[in-house]
Amino acid sequence: MNKILIVAEHHDGKLNPATARCVSCAQRIDGDIEVLVLAATPDAVARAAAALDGVTRVRSVAHPANVHALAAVLAPQVVAAAAGFTHVLAPSTTFGKDLMPRVAALLGVAQVSDLMQVEDAQRFVRPIYAGNALITVQAPGGQAVVATVRTASWPEARAAATPAPIENLVLEVALPTHTRFVALESGKSDRPDLQSASRVVSGGRALGSAENFKLIYALADTLGAAVGASRAAVDAGYVPSDMQVGQTGKIIAPALYLAIGISGAIQHLTGIKDAGTIVAINKDAEAPIFEIADFGLVGDLFKLVPELQQALG
Repeated sequence: MNKILIVAEHHDGKLNPATARCVSCAQRIDGDIEVLVLAATPDAVARAAAALDGVTRVRSVAHPANVHALAAVLAPQVVAAAAGFTHVLAPSTTFGKDLMPRVAALLGVAQVSDLMQVEDAQRFVRPIYAGNALITVQAPGGQAVVATVRTASWPEARAAATPAPIENLVLEVALPTHTRFVALESGKSDRPDLQSASRVVSGGRALGSAENFKLIYALADTLGAAVGASRAAVDAGYVPSDMQVGQTGKIIAPALYLAIGISGAIQHLTGIKDAGTIVAINKDAEAPIFEIADFGLVGDLFKLVPELQQALG
């Protein structure tokens, strides 16, 4: 029987939806699925995790050192809690990408990254070459499988009919002191979260300036969409880096994706590989984005976007 431990990602007392997507992946592996919540005050997050269908138990660890998600502090606790588990999973978000390599190193195993499909408990499909190819990898038997889950490839687990039990866990672990929290800088927005939004409007370098990027915000507000950006727009300083979509940014899977003034570099296409309908607006008819777009508008974005917004009302 497989025993799967999922490390919950959370912020401000709320469970990140990426954790629910990890549960869907774990269901395909098959086995008992437990969720580990590490926080200073984990009660609300633990209850949210316990409400996910397929979760058999939530292990809740309350410790003042967990007030901030520092990988160096969380990793030894994950390792201690993972004793006896066959699989240890976390979302392939910034949180998981930071934490799980440490967990794998402490367990003395290699990490499997970006699980897209599960063939069996040891064989998984993951992307390579910036998402242009998929490869099936097999984890060695007889040791824990430590992996990150490509959240865009999995649906969120549904709500359970009956919540799973929550166990308060005390871990006797010596926590490192060489890493300390200094500050967290993040943008505040009333818009949907970029990684879980069903609609996303992204802008590229063609916008030309941060002032012009307001066109993207306005269209997104009309559609009730999240706002993303290409790496070029981020590097140009139009928007903060947490809006970056792509291999070096966030991997997303919205039902509708509007790429405006984005040429379609391979790194960007990797981030929207699982998007539903893709709409592209670009004045360059030869732009690579049109090769994958379901609908394309060739023309001046500064003319087309206001017209589109007006048509949408």
